[in-house]
Amino acid sequence: MKAAKDRILVIVPAWNEARNVGTTVREILGSSDAYDVLVIDDGSTDGTANAARVAGARVMILPFNLGVGGAMRTGFTYAQRMGYERAVQVDADGQHNPADIGKVIDGLRGADISIGARFAEVGDYSVRGPRRWAMVFLARTVSRVAKTRLTDVTSGFRAANRRAIDQYVEYYPAEYLGDTVDSLVAACHAGLKVTQVPVAMRPRNHGTPSQGPIGASVYLLRSLFALALALVRGAVTRPRSDSGEVTA
Repeated sequence: MKAAKDRILVIVPAWNEARNVGTTVREILGSSDAYDVLVIDDGSTDGTANAARVAGARVMILPFNLGVGGAMRTGFTYAQRMGYERAVQVDADGQHNPADIGKVIDGLRGADISIGARFAEVGDYSVRGPRRWAMVFLARTVSRVAKTRLTDVTSGFRAANRRAIDQYVEYYPAEYLGDTVDSLVAACHAGLKVTQVPVAMRPRNHGTPSQGPIGASVYLLRSLFALALALVRGAVTRPRSDSGEVTA
């Protein structure tokens, strides 16, 4: 059996995903024998943990719902303590294709964080209205911080090398959208390099994601708040020069 440092940890945050998580775990394990799957049951009230365990995943159960950020920080802490050099986040609902994990991991050859981007001319995933406006604005702003062109900074399909794992253990926000936008900005301010690779999204296996004009408008407001919070935190935590100016 290979040591953890030679394997890839696939972290799957899951909240009440009993109908989806088993299929997702089996697909991940079937796509490569180099993957270890860790499902973080984020305070589910259904059979998520049992479904994941039966499918072959390692399972950690949180006593109550912390949100994706809290679940992922738990997963990255596990990765750090077990000695994994690479970890990748995959959603439990089946929208992230396990066949693309290898492509996202390959992005780590030249970067610390690799994002599986939904808006990079692959697939037919699309959003409209306020949600789309927010995604475009976030991508353009975070691209300037990262000093590279990014099109999908809210994607939860992303991989991290050991430097990024250590950064995420130190700081990984739990608030809504903080797990994507805020964590990415914080990583950039810590000197980590970010890249993206194109991936195609799949329809959710079961259940219905939040949609509609009200949900889109709330998303817009929350995304702007998350970005503002991330930029303020970055300005506060970045080192200052002798003259008192914040360094880039």
